[in-house]
Amino acid sequence: MMTETTRAVPVAGGSLDVRTGGHDGPALVFVHYWGGSAGTWSEVIRRLPAGQATVRFDQRGWGSSRALPGPYDLDRLADDLLQVVATAVRGPYVLVGHSMGGKVSQLAAARRPAGLAGLVLVAPAPPRPPASVTKEYRQGLSHAYDSPETVRHALDHVLTAGSLPEAVREAAVRDSLAADAQARHEWPLRGIARDISPAVRDVEVPVLVLAGEKDVVEPPQVLRDHLLPYLPQAAMTVVPGAGHLLPLEAPGAVATALAGFLATAPLPDPRSAGDAVTR
Repeated sequence: MMTETTRAVPVAGGSLDVRTGGHDGPALVFVHYWGGSAGTWSEVIRRLPAGQATVRFDQRGWGSSRALPGPYDLDRLADDLLQVVATAVRGPYVLVGHSMGGKVSQLAAARRPAGLAGLVLVAPAPPRPPASVTKEYRQGLSHAYDSPETVRHALDHVLTAGSLPEAVREAAVRDSLAADAQARHEWPLRGIARDISPAVRDVEVPVLVLAGEKDVVEPPQVLRDHLLPYLPQAAMTVVPGAGHLLPLEAPGAVATALAGFLATAPLPDPRSAGDAVTR
């Protein structure tokens, strides 16, 4: 794992502890899933090319950021994300959002912030929720992280397509329980059902979508029907045998896809902005 520096980035109501590493851009700015943390991305980052610039943090209401006050809605999370970028990144960057973090990243990218060079959506929640996201479904989902037992059940029977290494599984359990109660309920009760498709049509940068072949939360067909129509420039890659937690189940595939995206997408030359792209 590359050496990282942690800094406090001021946001509404307090600050976020933001970890930055590397110097080769564009910088990859990671945004974790509902139940995740900055640590969700550790195995992905470990597999990236040496020197790749990275930025990661616990979203408002989660982990080290759990004491930050609400609201915990998509707009506030997007505000936080763009404040992190404005403070911690110099030069072009790519947003990398997983699941809930994917929806936050779509909303942030739709604002067309300066320096945004691309968007990678990892098993993302689509901008327009499918009909299966009913009130009953959302009520049930809101109890997925009530206890260690419910988290383990969700991990083993819903979120993954295979067994996670025990240390990774238990870290995911701890992350899922390390949340403010309001933040834990905001996503299943409201955020997952919000239609942001009108805004997402404003995204102009190159987009890569990664889907798990056996994902039952956001199946590839759901993403084809409810995401790709609003991002016509997007390319989608399906990761064989994987479920919803791609950064934990298939970190090598995610890292390879990110490196390929940086190498082949029409991104700005980071040398035009200098070598140091995180600060």
